[in-house]
Amino acid sequence: MKLLRFPEYYLIALLFFIPGIAGSQELNCNVQISAQQIQGSNREVFESMQKDIYEFMNNTVWTNQVFSYAERVDCNILINLTTQLSADEFKGTIQIQLRRPVFNTTYNSTMLNFIDNSFQFRYVAFQPLEFDPTTHKSNLISVLAYYTYIILGFDSDSFSPLGGTEFFQMAEKIVTNAQNAPEPGWKPYDASRNRNRYWLVKNILEKEYEGVRQFIYEYDINGLDKMESKSAEARTSMAESLKLLQEVFRRKPDPFMYYVQIVMESKSDELINIFSEAFPEEKSRVVQILTEIDPANKAKYEKITSANIP
Repeated sequence: MKLLRFPEYYLIALLFFIPGIAGSQELNCNVQISAQQIQGSNREVFESMQKDIYEFMNNTVWTNQVFSYAERVDCNILINLTTQLSADEFKGTIQIQLRRPVFNTTYNSTMLNFIDNSFQFRYVAFQPLEFDPTTHKSNLISVLAYYTYIILGFDSDSFSPLGGTEFFQMAEKIVTNAQNAPEPGWKPYDASRNRNRYWLVKNILEKEYEGVRQFIYEYDINGLDKMESKSAEARTSMAESLKLLQEVFRRKPDPFMYYVQIVMESKSDELINIFSEAFPEEKSRVVQILTEIDPANKAKYEKITSANIP
């Protein structure tokens, strides 16, 4: 739970005096749909689709927690439609972006920025989108709900140790409900190198990956959130937190480690910017860890050591 949420006793009182309130909207989600590759279609359907998805993401009550307006989680859903399979069936990609505000600054840290290439769904204009956690009603609803809980889980993990578990468990339940769905992305064998919805939430909830979730908390709470007041100490804490990722990487619980890849893809540029201002010894230690756990970006991380000393 976020540090700024209402105290429990206040929430109980609020629910007592205002019957029927069980939660509030949790997301501030921007939705964009691109259908430039689909020719000759009625363009109004895509406008309607964007509006319906926006309202679904932002107006659905996803949890039993109370979020103030300022606490809503900032995220983006970018859908790129590439093929129209029938009058109401579409295929494309969905990109998920999540930002987290850093304490006492105007800076927003990227926590998620990845693309799901297995997005296929049916959409009928003016047909309500309603999420039922007990069943797979439609692939569009299930994919959007799944990523909502992934977003909430990542956000909550950054404010309290393993704080997103209940949300990741909801995402896992959606995966279970979708095992008989004809659309791709839900089954273990539906992807190359285990890059799909099934493997992402499986990795997140596995005990052997717990160090990644601990990294997210330590990096944000004891690192980013203290950069404004104690930058040197914050960088030291962030460098130490990278060892948690290193430990998971060396155990190699899964040959592809999709979860680790997603975290590194979102953090690589930020890490370069932060540690480019560190002292030489700290730079060297950080670059050694980063090039080990993310060898594909070795050239990028080497920019840290070539940056000027503060």
